[in-house]
Amino acid sequence: MTDHSADIFISGGGIAGQVTAAAFAEAGFSVVMADPFTPVVSADDSKSDLRSTAFLQPARQLFDRIGLWPLLEPHAKPLDQLAVIDTTGWPPVIRDRRVFQSDDMGDEPFGWNLMNWVVRREIWNYLQQQPQITTLYGSGFRSLVQRTGEVIVTLTNGDKVRARMGIAADGKFSPLREAVGITVSTTRYGQKSLAFTVTHDLPHDNISTEIYNEGGPFTIVPLPDIDGQNASAIVWMNKGPRAIELMNMPVAEFEEVMFARSTGLLGRMRLQGNRSVWPIITQTADQLTSGRVAVVAEAAHALPPIGAQGLNTSLNDVIALLELAEAAPGTLGDPDMMQAYGKARTSDIARRARVIDLFNRVTRSGDGVLQAVRLMGLKAVHDVAPMRKRVMRAGLGPS
Repeated sequence: MTDHSADIFISGGGIAGQVTAAAFAEAGFSVVMADPFTPVVSADDSKSDLRSTAFLQPARQLFDRIGLWPLLEPHAKPLDQLAVIDTTGWPPVIRDRRVFQSDDMGDEPFGWNLMNWVVRREIWNYLQQQPQITTLYGSGFRSLVQRTGEVIVTLTNGDKVRARMGIAADGKFSPLREAVGITVSTTRYGQKSLAFTVTHDLPHDNISTEIYNEGGPFTIVPLPDIDGQNASAIVWMNKGPRAIELMNMPVAEFEEVMFARSTGLLGRMRLQGNRSVWPIITQTADQLTSGRVAVVAEAAHALPPIGAQGLNTSLNDVIALLELAEAAPGTLGDPDMMQAYGKARTSDIARRARVIDLFNRVTRSGDGVLQAVRLMGLKAVHDVAPMRKRVMRAGLGPS
């Protein structure tokens, strides 16, 4: 057993926990980060996270600020346009197509797409070299004692950590969040999403595309070429039983169904590597702090994979908490700071959860009335310039 002392204890070593550790260490705070599992940093591992994330402008700015962007940029694909295609029936018939241009928002792309397992690999390598960070992979959170000026954490291997503040970045089923008594509100949709990588005949031209149909969107997000072939990451939402059927479908049959669902937009698509399946829920923490512990990322909110809001909303949590800590380092974890964090993030999280919940209900529906509403909404948002720009700004992060 070992005793550790730091300014901050982070439970969870996924992408959100890794970025949180890097951000606070760069700001001069000492950090202990613990996770019961060793990071999976290969696409071939059965436990690899095969999803991709389109990191939006605020996330890229954070990566720039804390020194991570030079490591990630070589693996990133810029997203210059967002195309939305509305379809009905099977095989899907295109009813309308609208394209949102990043130059509506300035000179930079909407975002930059990276594979999650690559992000984990690059940041994991970075963290090993930072003297301000102690990474304890293989040791998870077990219990907590809160005192007036510190938290005392016991890990599963018996180690203890004393810290001025604790951060729960340990996922939807966060043990640290549960230990401090923070409850959650959950909405289940009976949906699951498939995540996988494809190569395809036609170039994607740095256009991220969402194709609406019953069950949820089929989202195509550009990736750098794979062995000289055009490549994209796919997130395909469906009703749960259909998603499981597709997950277990032989590859040749799966590729035929995928070609039809994609409307042949990029020509023939070929599956690269494994498929993974993820449940779709909306879950929000009923409060964001308890004592000297703050919850961030999926410990605070899990959202359907629509509009690149999930991990980007998580990084907005990190940005808000970091700014408060930097503004008054001596008050780290104190009641006023924790109250300010809750005030800064609660309304934005709730608003995004409501909007994405409504959007998911409309886009997944096979009901003719809701499909008509979906089409009218798409045209209204795109064709009215002030509304289009307002929606695009809102998608980037809190104002």
